[in-house]
Amino acid sequence: MSDSPSWDLPDVDRFTAGTVGPAGQRVFYLQAVVGTEVVTLRLEKQQVAAMAQYLAELLSDLPPPDETDLPRDLDLVEPVQEAWIVGQIAVVFDEGRDRMVVRVEEIEVLDEDDEPVSGGGSASFALTRAQVQAFVVHAARLVTSGRPTCPLCGRPIDPDGHTCLKTNGHKPH
Repeated sequence: MSDSPSWDLPDVDRFTAGTVGPAGQRVFYLQAVVGTEVVTLRLEKQQVAAMAQYLAELLSDLPPPDETDLPRDLDLVEPVQEAWIVGQIAVVFDEGRDRMVVRVEEIEVLDEDDEPVSGGGSASFALTRAQVQAFVVHAARLVTSGRPTCPLCGRPIDPDGHTCLKTNGHKPH
């Protein structure tokens, strides 16, 4: 198995999600920055959405952060160079430090003999409530900013239209 990098970052300067590529072909990334160190991990759109929703639920049980502490710049730091692909995501609240800790683990990839060829990387990011609130708002916008959905079938519409299941295979868009 490859030795993937791991990180334990108790205080991050920036925590964000972003995409690279056109709508319908976007690749989603999670990124944390501490000083000059940039950690970029690839993940799925659904993982970003689920994490944002869960973090929002956790925030709703806590006092709101000071608005002046909210991060404003949540763009990905370029160049975007992924370290590995996220598999599992866990979140805990560290009450003593007043931090939400997001822990992600690398997805395990197997070869044709079912032997691991990658996996084992992990990352832990401790976030302030202000960082979490900014992430939740940013991630929700990011997830909904992709392709528009068909009002008939709910599937995404590509720039050249799509074959709608509700119109017996015709391209209404």
